Amino acid sequence: MFASVASTALVGVETRPVQVEVHLTGATKPGFTIVGLPDTAVREARERVLSALTASTFGVPKGRITVNLSPADLPKAGSAYDLPIALGTLVAMGKIGPAAASVVALGELALDGRVRSVRGGLGAAVVARRLGLPCVLAPDAAGEATRVRGCDVRGAASLTEAAGVALGAVPGTTTPPPPAVTVADGADLAEVRGQLVARRALEVAAAGGHHLLLFGPPGAGKTMLAASLPSLLPPLTEDEALEVALVWGAAGLVRGGSNLPPFRSPHHTATVAAMVGGGSGLPSPGEVSVAHRGVLFLDELGEVPARLLDSLRQPLEDGQITIARQGHSVRFPSRFQLIAATNPCPCGFQGDRLVGCRCTEAAKDRYRSRFSGPLLDRLDMRVRVTRLSLEEMTGPPGEPSADVQPRVAAARSIQAVRGTLNRSLRRQALDDQPYTAAAIDLLAAAVDRLQLSARGWDRVRRVSRTVADLAGLEQIDEDAVAEALGYRAAI
Repeated sequence: MFASVASTALVGVETRPVQVEVHLTGATKPGFTIVGLPDTAVREARERVLSALTASTFGVPKGRITVNLSPADLPKAGSAYDLPIALGTLVAMGKIGPAAASVVALGELALDGRVRSVRGGLGAAVVARRLGLPCVLAPDAAGEATRVRGCDVRGAASLTEAAGVALGAVPGTTTPPPPAVTVADGADLAEVRGQLVARRALEVAAAGGHHLLLFGPPGAGKTMLAASLPSLLPPLTEDEALEVALVWGAAGLVRGGSNLPPFRSPHHTATVAAMVGGGSGLPSPGEVSVAHRGVLFLDELGEVPARLLDSLRQPLEDGQITIARQGHSVRFPSRFQLIAATNPCPCGFQGDRLVGCRCTEAAKDRYRSRFSGPLLDRLDMRVRVTRLSLEEMTGPPGEPSADVQPRVAAARSIQAVRGTLNRSLRRQALDDQPYTAAAIDLLAAAVDRLQLSARGWDRVRRVSRTVADLAGLEQIDEDAVAEALGYRAAI
């Protein structure tokens, strides 16, 4: 007897269909073989499936079972194929009708027959919608997958229930997805006292999607400013939120139904693989991809190893990262906004108005050498954050995010007409922007005075365009250029 059940495989963040073909013969010597480039976890499905069949009172097939995971040249990893293998085996045994094979199934089986959630449930629902088939998942995975519109998602808590759900005989069990994260759950710009220049810089960065470096003494509010950025950004569209959720699912994380741009803050001891993606076998997304369409915050930038910082160059420039392995390569999206914070020197008090710096010149030089020129050149804005005075700390709260966000949204709507955020404007588009004569003169003078590279010159013009958009100006004037140049403080 033969049966074929559809499933899926994750290749990077892309979900590809896989056919789980089960062939049962009446050979006198029983056996269970899995082919089709399975890894160790997939080969071990034999023990889990047989135990689950026994625990679910279906019994063990007496013949020889051959399972082929097609396409055979695509590596298969993990325990996600337990459920489709079990359903295909039941159809081949004649225990359930052939209609049960007309589903897309994904899930790990416990030895007692329970169905456990695995990575890729959301992508399985996308594939099921494309194939026009129902999707059978574990209850919690099914709850998240219900956000895929137009797909019949069915949850099953056990193999017995999965068989009934696949046949359409029982409704199944679906766990509601976790509540969506809202702006109210995050930091609000009103919590930041004083820091008028840094607050304005954050607004400009949010409006144009610009990368921002905040540097200053400890306790000045750098981390709070960075944490407030998501509350200024427009919510993700439905397609963007689904795209982000697929990346999170590939990383083994649950995104829920949130349409708030993600905010990721990895520790400075993270490895290169954790930051940009990798791992053994098929690579998994790193923090730069989990932060896709959101914010990546690097605190204590001066403590981050130079090799890790240099690994950010490609995703910052290209909006994607390619991980190459022998025989295959995987491309992950990584169009994030980088916000970094650091002390200006090892002790943290260089330039502070109250506490004197205790660092030697050699120590400060070694500290600054960690920030490579090419990386700093890719940061559109560099802003000094100063110590707060008593009046600022005890003064009234600042402008809340709810008042700033409409200005950011209005500036982004202007950029939407151009087809891209100002952060991504190409040189030809920058050359075509209208400037006043005074703005052109100021730009020309700044090239020599600030020793701007070609990349730095373009970044000043991009920030100038954003400042003009926030002011509702079609033409970039001298004030917009001056403000953009002010956001290139030397660390």
